Amino acid sequence: MEPKSSSSFDVEQGAPSIDNDSTPNKNFDDGSRVKRTGKLVSASAHIITAVIGSGVLSLAWAIAQLGWAVGPAVLMAFSFITYFTSTLLADCYRSLDPVTGKRNYTYMDVVQANLRGKKVLLCGLAQYGYLLGFTIGYPITASISMGAVERSNCFHKNGHHAKCITSNYPSMVIFACIQIILSQIPNFHKPSWLLILATIMSFAYSSIGLGLSIARIIGGAHVKTTLTGVIVGGDVSGSEKVWRTFQALGDIAFAYAYSTALVEIQAS
Repeated sequence: MEPKSSSSFDVEQGAPSIDNDSTPNKNFDDGSRVKRTGKLVSASAHIITAVIGSGVLSLAWAIAQLGWAVGPAVLMAFSFITYFTSTLLADCYRSLDPVTGKRNYTYMDVVQANLRGKKVLLCGLAQYGYLLGFTIGYPITASISMGAVERSNCFHKNGHHAKCITSNYPSMVIFACIQIILSQIPNFHKPSWLLILATIMSFAYSSIGLGLSIARIIGGAHVKTTLTGVIVGGDVSGSEKVWRTFQALGDIAFAYAYSTALVEIQAS
């Protein structure tokens, strides 16, 4: 292990470190942190759960709103943006030297190693604002999904003409409380069984969505699609078209959120 330099290897407060007089310890990496135990399989599982997130379920609706011309073009544009930002973040994992430089374990470590002054503050605000939006968005998405399941069960039980009105608030509160409790568990992301479960769930709901779409097409359901998306005057009004267009762009951006977790995955 290389000798620790006060100018090259700054350690965050609270992080386990090695004294200069101590002998090299195989349990620590060259950044004086507990040695990383992640492997290719675990990193791949993290990437799968990040890429095949719940946002992919709304892509079909988003394409329907934008149309066959704009929809795929927007998908390709966000794909390029994600690839470009991921490449930049991967190259910034070590500062100064790509092999022996200081490790950056988080996104803010990368920012602080490459930027100064107000730029660090702005990037920090952007990241935490983004994380706050995700933290709020997931309980809302989960409650809407649970409400849809509850209404579906009601329709199957009482018929499609029944007035099945459900409230999403109880599910939202329950999900948020569970999320708060689980977030208090230290190193909750490390258990291998959790990675396996998350990967299976990602493939499961994506496969279910794809299967239901294929079944609907095979069943002969006629769905009108156009190059420009939903038609103003026929399907929606002009204001609804604009609102749905921005909502579709937001859904596509939400589905391409992988790069935000790239540094942490690489540091594992």
